[in-house]
Amino acid sequence: MRKRERGLGLFGLLIVVAAAVALGWYAYKALTGAGEPESCREAFSHCMKTCRRTTTEAPATQACQEGCQRDQAACERK
Repeated sequence: MRKRERGLGLFGLLIVVAAAVALGWYAYKALTGAGEPESCREAFSHCMKTCRRTTTEAPATQACQEGCQRDQAACERK
């Protein structure tokens, strides 16, 4: 009987920790905007960075950047 008088116990502690983690996750998503779709400008910027990192020769880099520009134009038309 004394064990019940100590407080939450292990199971209660796990419930409290799980609730805190869930609240933290939703707070993180709300503050950072995670899960929202990228804007056309953000997608273009990400594409250009990828081109600079992955291509080493000028023609390949130029082709990649032109693809980014086509994608941005298509995104803005939507």
